Amino acid sequence: MQFAARLNEVPKPLWILAMILGFVWFWPVGLGIALMLGSGHLGGGCGWRRRGRGRWMYVDQTGQPTEPPPPVWGKWGGGPSAPPPSGNAAFDDYRAATLRRLEEEQKEFVDYLERLRQAKDKAEFDQFMADRRRPPAPQDPFPQH
Repeated sequence: MQFAARLNEVPKPLWILAMILGFVWFWPVGLGIALMLGSGHLGGGCGWRRRGRGRWMYVDQTGQPTEPPPPVWGKWGGGPSAPPPSGNAAFDDYRAATLRRLEEEQKEFVDYLERLRQAKDKAEFDQFMADRRRPPAPQDPFPQH
């Protein structure tokens, strides 16, 4: 475990250099490092991880779930989460309202999916408990061939 923790302390630029050299030297090594970097297992450990039953969560460097960073539109200069301005104020207002509405719908949909998962889990558990309470069926001592 200590070896894996030490590998995670290596900065990401060094892992990228190792990946490039791995591709030059022996391509499976480079591919392996690329997959590890892409999954967030190397170079800091922040990123999206699969938790539990297919749920994805953003985790920080300690592995604790946290809020993901806002999207960066940096080169347009509209702030960290603002899309680039179009030059048309009416369109920009319409786009902002539409994006807010879509974000609300996305939140409602995520809540709906969570309720659906909970209902499915409850139904599976209730079925399990019903099967467990039912006495086992007697087995035929003389099976027909």
